[in-house]
Amino acid sequence: MKKNIDLGVLISRIAIGFPMSVYGINKLIHGIGFIEDMMTMHGLPSFFAYGVFAGEIIAPVMLIIGFRARLAGLIFAANCFTATILAQTANIFKLNDFGGWALELLAIYMLIGLSFFFTGAGKYAVSTGNKWD
Repeated sequence: MKKNIDLGVLISRIAIGFPMSVYGINKLIHGIGFIEDMMTMHGLPSFFAYGVFAGEIIAPVMLIIGFRARLAGLIFAANCFTATILAQTANIFKLNDFGGWALELLAIYMLIGLSFFFTGAGKYAVSTGNKWD
């Protein structure tokens, strides 16, 4: 069977972008008050919490359609890193109830987002001809 790397990248973009966008939609519906509280608790302005919408709605949609995927991957990874630092540092060395790493999903999201920064969207994508595609 012939390799189709571009199709693999498309599947990865959808597989990572869709589930993360569900988190963002949940925050649109239920609000981000808990994130604002975390920001304040860490000495940051509470309005920084609105950045979650860039990382959990805008960047995932950009990844799914392949629009400026390198930039979207960087934003996506930064969002996951920020979530780790602000809310999950206590779980860095913990296992979940099934014996897996407690942060595995967040780490997978972050690393795949970072991989899109290096690979781009592939052939099956909206392209602007920009270096961030």
